[in-house]
Amino acid sequence: MTQEQLRLTEANAQTAHWKKFGPYLTERQWGTVREDYSPDGNAWDYLPHDMARSTAYRWGEEGIGGISDDEQLLCFSVGLWNGVDGQLKERLFGLTNGQGNHGEDVKECYYYLDSTPTHSYMKMLYKYPQRAFPYQELIEENAHRTRQEPEYELLDTGVFDDGRYFDVFVEYAKAGPDDIMVQLTVHNRGPRRARLQVLPQLWFRNTWSWGHDDYRPEMRYTRAGSVLIDHKTLGQYHFYCDQKPPLLFCDNDTNTQRRDGQPREGRYFKDGINDYVVQGDKTAINPEQHGTKVAAQYSFTLGPGQQQVMRLRLSKAEWDAPFANFDRHFSTRQQEADEFYDCVQEQITDPDARNIQRQAFAGMLWSKQYYYYDVTQWLDGDPGGKETAASRRRGRNSNWRHLYNADIISMPDKWEYPWYAAWDLAFHCIPLAMVDAEFAKTQLRLLTKDGYMHPSGQLPAYEWNLNDVNPPVHAWATWRVYQMDKKLHNGRPDTPFLEAIFHKLALNFTWWVNRKDKSERNIFEGGFLGLDNIGVFDRSAPLPTGGKIEQSDGTSWMAMFAMNMVRMALELAKTNPVYQEMAGKFFEHFLYIADAMTRGGDGAFNLWDEEDGFYYDVLHTPDDARTKLKVRSIVGLIPLFAIEVIDQELLDALPEFTMRARWLIENRPHLAQLVSKWETPGKAARHKLSLLRQDRLRSLLTRMLDEDEFLSDYGIRAMSRYHLEHPYVFSTPDADFSVGYVPGEAESSMFGGNSNWRGPIWFPINYLIIESLQRYHFYYGDSFQIEFPTGSGNLHTLKQVADALSKRLTRLLMKDENGRRPAFGDAELLQTDPHFRDYLYFHEYFHGDNGRGMGASHQTGWTGLIVRLLQ
Repeated sequence: MTQEQLRLTEANAQTAHWKKFGPYLTERQWGTVREDYSPDGNAWDYLPHDMARSTAYRWGEEGIGGISDDEQLLCFSVGLWNGVDGQLKERLFGLTNGQGNHGEDVKECYYYLDSTPTHSYMKMLYKYPQRAFPYQELIEENAHRTRQEPEYELLDTGVFDDGRYFDVFVEYAKAGPDDIMVQLTVHNRGPRRARLQVLPQLWFRNTWSWGHDDYRPEMRYTRAGSVLIDHKTLGQYHFYCDQKPPLLFCDNDTNTQRRDGQPREGRYFKDGINDYVVQGDKTAINPEQHGTKVAAQYSFTLGPGQQQVMRLRLSKAEWDAPFANFDRHFSTRQQEADEFYDCVQEQITDPDARNIQRQAFAGMLWSKQYYYYDVTQWLDGDPGGKETAASRRRGRNSNWRHLYNADIISMPDKWEYPWYAAWDLAFHCIPLAMVDAEFAKTQLRLLTKDGYMHPSGQLPAYEWNLNDVNPPVHAWATWRVYQMDKKLHNGRPDTPFLEAIFHKLALNFTWWVNRKDKSERNIFEGGFLGLDNIGVFDRSAPLPTGGKIEQSDGTSWMAMFAMNMVRMALELAKTNPVYQEMAGKFFEHFLYIADAMTRGGDGAFNLWDEEDGFYYDVLHTPDDARTKLKVRSIVGLIPLFAIEVIDQELLDALPEFTMRARWLIENRPHLAQLVSKWETPGKAARHKLSLLRQDRLRSLLTRMLDEDEFLSDYGIRAMSRYHLEHPYVFSTPDADFSVGYVPGEAESSMFGGNSNWRGPIWFPINYLIIESLQRYHFYYGDSFQIEFPTGSGNLHTLKQVADALSKRLTRLLMKDENGRRPAFGDAELLQTDPHFRDYLYFHEYFHGDNGRGMGASHQTGWTGLIVRLLQ
């Protein structure tokens, strides 16, 4: 067992709190729902980037390369000033939803390079231009561009040309759970001497301004380069700064002078350090050298190729020589991180693949965030704040007053999506379980707890609209993480984890049945379900025709959900026979869903199109007419995911369930024919439970594996390329509605400013396709073969197809024979510069034809699934 694994064991057993401090700061608190107190709910405009440096946040803190404790009481991050910017670089800049021609988007260059699960060692890189940061240029140029044009990125402005930037490496090494060493290393990559100020900042989250608790903690100067930190909850800490730089103090309070025009009256605001450094305002910082925020001011000039190292230490212990053992601790933690990942990556020999996987893990682990949201307080306002509008109390999330979140949660992207999303989180837990199974289990358990799950049984979607509906993949993730954890512990199962979530998911399943199957025909709606930009209509809005859409994807997700519940119940029944009855209940429900998908539930209609060999959504209008919306998209591929294979040995051990299943099959012949060869064992006496009989499976795969349709060089597209030349058009008396294949950013704003975000190649869906093919092969073995690609004449087993798709997906980030990464597109700096080419972005989605990375640049949350495909 490595030293990091020992630390992880101690942390999980709570014998040593190694996870007390971690990368729990968000990268964007401004413009979030939680900080929005406007009457109209316009979060982006209520607290914009320009006002962020002057406003004390209510619900969380942000920073560049920052850390905090697990209650976010004490925070640390890095500030920078190149001498020409109009403000300190303390937070990441990006466009709001209304400013970008394709929605919100961070306009910065930064990378997560390393982290252990306990954050005993961490490393990230921020690239800071030596020229003035082009804030206004980015806003104006993107405003001029249409939806048919690409986004204007930071690289396009030329600020990195000629290497005129600083590489700022931020590293952390823990000497102990409460003893954190920080090393900042700055490189001048440019051809000229350049000045820089580096301002490591430490501050308290403002907990005193809201009328609930007026206690104000304090930081104060003790001696040159040293600060004493005193907090009633955390206790005392010491902050040491090598080289004894000047220490600048102010308070983490809103600058009411800048915001409201009120007089300063001798106060020192949140932006005091900014005003002192950038504007030279000596009255902005506290001359008595105490407050709730402090920065160490390092100033230096670097020649071409030169570097500067700064060392800091945050410790419970008081040290006479705080940096005496600094280098030794850093070297040891780096070595231990290497040893840990050598174990994780022992099956990977390719250096590039190891680099990709390690950075993917780093992004996953850096994307943890302290997330605080009390909906009742947020709706009603605070005693110390201004009165909230009545419209606000009746508006967004007003029926989620029970929700109280104050936890460390895995985020999709800490700038673009600095709030959890239910189905994103489920995908995150798969790669996280490879390095920290306990954390993955905690995350899955979290969303089913009382402070999260609605009393009705609904899981919260995301803060913009907790009522929205995400695909129900929580059960799938729970089962997969349970299996991974069991394997990691040499076959010892965590039955209490599985049982606790199973009961809550049973409530969630019932919510779906009661709320999303209004006609009680086992055909589900669900609305948006995360699949924007691939439909004729906005499925979350009233339809222009009236009526409803009977969703192939919503119904398929529910079939998958039912099947996952069957499998979990069977596992629990091994030790508690009561669960056999629950397994029978979900087995029966699966059969009814499968029947509805095939025959419409009443024999009148179905979602399968025999002529096309594909599943479609069905428009059900008020006159009771039904029309198949013949858009070939991943909506029609999701039925693949409803597949489970059960061994005969398990059935023999559970006679009550087996008897019930056999009774249904024998006495409900119309249902029995839906369960493909349940009575006929497959390879090694296995039984298959799926939506697809062999003929339909073959038809669906024939389309999916066609390079003129779904199959790209880099995975499975979200929409068939067939619609490039043949857009689907639905006509009404008032208007025509059409949808076509677009390989990159969406050309329609139907679903909002960022309706491009579910792009053509999308890792989560591809991952589920690959896993499903593996399950089908587990049943059929080598007896089932199919052309790959379609029309090639080359027959492959389903396992071989799954492996080939995995390679196409990993090809997105891997270097090709010319040393180029498709995800970098035509950005020569990224492709060829030695200070860029091996640092990776994990984009939200990828161009359907050339593989270029698009959307959120740091959505390691689900593109991090690549770590499973590189094994």
